[in-house]
Amino acid sequence: MTDGFLDISNLGMTFRDRKGDLEVLRDISFSLGNEEFLCVLGPSGSGKSTLLRLIAGLLKPTAGEINFGECDCAPRVGLVFQHANLMPWRSVRQNIALPLELQQIGADEINARVDQMIRLVGLEEFSHSWPSELSGGMAQRVAIARAFIQEPDLLLLDEPFGALDALTRERMGAELLNIWQGSRIPVIMVTHSISEALLLSDRVLVFTHRPGQLAQDVPVTFPRPRSEELRYTAAFQDQERALRGTLREKIS
Repeated sequence: MTDGFLDISNLGMTFRDRKGDLEVLRDISFSLGNEEFLCVLGPSGSGKSTLLRLIAGLLKPTAGEINFGECDCAPRVGLVFQHANLMPWRSVRQNIALPLELQQIGADEINARVDQMIRLVGLEEFSHSWPSELSGGMAQRVAIARAFIQEPDLLLLDEPFGALDALTRERMGAELLNIWQGSRIPVIMVTHSISEALLLSDRVLVFTHRPGQLAQDVPVTFPRPRSEELRYTAAFQDQERALRGTLREKIS
């Protein structure tokens, strides 16, 4: 199923404080391939966001292992949250350039790569705008561009379109799909949208209520490249109904 970019074995996470223990994840095991797009579905509070933070190294698991294939060094991870988290004192262009500046890359290369990324996300007219002047969808495009520009080995997306209206969310999903199809880096994306998961991913992981456990690993067999029109086909709607039934069965 995968060629082993990421392997997670018996992963568990329990938060401990003076009030007691809160088990968030229990015995999670799955693998991710080098060019695979994985979506995670499940009820609120099932540990989906915690999973991403564990993989990114922001938290340490209390059980199990996270291994990145045969890589001897930590992979470069791009992380995009539900809110864009842009720096308000930096323009669109400056926000996108930040990861390259931190890597101390030369100015000419930074400018060339920022130009390319701004074109890719369709923000040419807003490159010198401030975050306060952007719509929610535009701000998320900046956040996605900032994640992609560092050429990460792995992209983690934590409900990146959850705060957007339905039409903007669909458009952003299509734009993300177009960007990813040009890079094919491995992706794990948390979402609450069944339609979004089926359009974007190669597999969907279904989590139970807290403590989150892996209830089912569902393959998505639609051929690539994909486009927004796929949502309106009979085959897509059939699989959407089937996955909705799986969710009802596994998390009820």
